[in-house]
Amino acid sequence: MKASVIISTYNSPEWLEKVLWGYHYQLEKGFEIIIADDGSTSETKNMLKSMADKTGLEINHVWHKDEGFQKTRILNKAILATKTDYLIFTDGDCIPRKDFVKTHLVLAEKGKFLSGGYCKLTMKVSKIIQKGDIESQDCFDLKWLGRLDKLSFSNTLKLGSSSSKKKVLDTITLTKASFNGCNSSVFKKDALAINGFDERMQYGGEDREFGERLINYGVSGKQIRHKAIVIHLDHDRGYKTNESMKKNLEIRKKVKLSKAKITPFGIKNLIDS
Repeated sequence: MKASVIISTYNSPEWLEKVLWGYHYQLEKGFEIIIADDGSTSETKNMLKSMADKTGLEINHVWHKDEGFQKTRILNKAILATKTDYLIFTDGDCIPRKDFVKTHLVLAEKGKFLSGGYCKLTMKVSKIIQKGDIESQDCFDLKWLGRLDKLSFSNTLKLGSSSSKKKVLDTITLTKASFNGCNSSVFKKDALAINGFDERMQYGGEDREFGERLINYGVSGKQIRHKAIVIHLDHDRGYKTNESMKKNLEIRKKVKLSKAKITPFGIKNLIDS
């Protein structure tokens, strides 16, 4: 295996199943899947067993008890469960195009983390997409999607650009190469060096803070938002609160001012406990 794909999820088995079909149809087969499950019910566990049987994917279900939004903690547990030296992070609502894993591996570079994005779909389109649309890759086709609902200009660029144009777009984009939990990758040694994710953080920039410490450590971001493609299935964000957003912004501000590399609230605490 060349990479570990870490997929975060919480009680969204219908969306996660579609995502796993996306990994079944990858061009690159040398990867394992780690499901970072922030406390889902047995419905997700049963679906994962069924999908492993149907697809032959190597799926490791890393789960902990539901104690509210604890994504950073389950991601740290997932990192410890990986068997490879390269980690691709994504979410259980992001279906990967067939070249997704291959793109991350081809573009991986020492001293860098890769920064991708997503193509956000409406709820209408999210519900329509089924296994056959993922197998045929129609769900990544501009004309097919356009017949179902309106696409944003950003999505049109990501899905419809030629290889040469993608290189130009990733070079000239004004979007910062930040660590995005839906589509980013990094060498495992670098993730461990900064002690993983800060477990104090709930929803709102917790992935960005991880990337900011990587940058302080000397691992810079490399833009691949137009090359590594995932489509994002729509959903509510009931876990988003003003309190968590404010707390996370304060933590990130301190990290930037102090140029902190290592969080004292990360992976080492899991190992010690």
